[in-house]
Amino acid sequence: MKTCANLSLLFPEAGGLLERIDAAGMAGFTAVEVQFPYDDPANEILSRMAKYDMQLVTMNCPPPNYTGGDRGWAAVPELKDRFRRDFARALRFAKALGVTRMHIMSGSAEGSEARLTYVENLRWAAEQAPHMSLLIEPINRTSMPGYFLCDFDEAVRILDEVAAPNLSLLFDTFHAAMIEGDIVKVWDRIGHRVTHVQVGGAPHRHEPENHEAFFDRLRADGYGGYVSGEYNPRGLTTNGLSWVKAAT
Repeated sequence: MKTCANLSLLFPEAGGLLERIDAAGMAGFTAVEVQFPYDDPANEILSRMAKYDMQLVTMNCPPPNYTGGDRGWAAVPELKDRFRRDFARALRFAKALGVTRMHIMSGSAEGSEARLTYVENLRWAAEQAPHMSLLIEPINRTSMPGYFLCDFDEAVRILDEVAAPNLSLLFDTFHAAMIEGDIVKVWDRIGHRVTHVQVGGAPHRHEPENHEAFFDRLRADGYGGYVSGEYNPRGLTTNGLSWVKAAT
């Protein structure tokens, strides 16, 4: 398995994104992810990562940062046109940064029309970006009230319905624990559909403690993708990176 640092949450003590890239590189990371890397020029991000032979492997769609606003709108019927415009913008940015995986956020919505909109938008996005690995992620409704995709089994049903070879599941242990409790049991059920993993401890999204059994299961199943730390460090980020050794 390969480890990765989510720079939207890790290394806050370093400052902004460019400074966090430096901090991650000095900590030994050669892969990072950023939820919304739209505020810094792509050439500056690439130049800073090149110092560490680093790759930006995952980002979120849509732009810009959702702080204080909607958590995406792929499942929001009245925002279908906006989703498609913003997906095209996100795709251009991803290509400029060499990103190979993009998480499509469903947004807050309910009901059959929202589900139909979500399926149609995902199918459309997969057709627009056949060489991009697109991800959907169940997110718990304690952290994001009203978020449409909040169930792992429903996520798998949606993957089956969209039936796109470049669409798969992002598995976040924090959200899995908040939604169902036992992350290994959730993985046993849906892990075969997962191509990207994020880890964080529940319920406060701090360092991923007691993940040894989960990492053992990933190894036993032959998971060879990234395991990314996406959590809020209790203190200095470098003091809480024991999970990196446990995951490799």
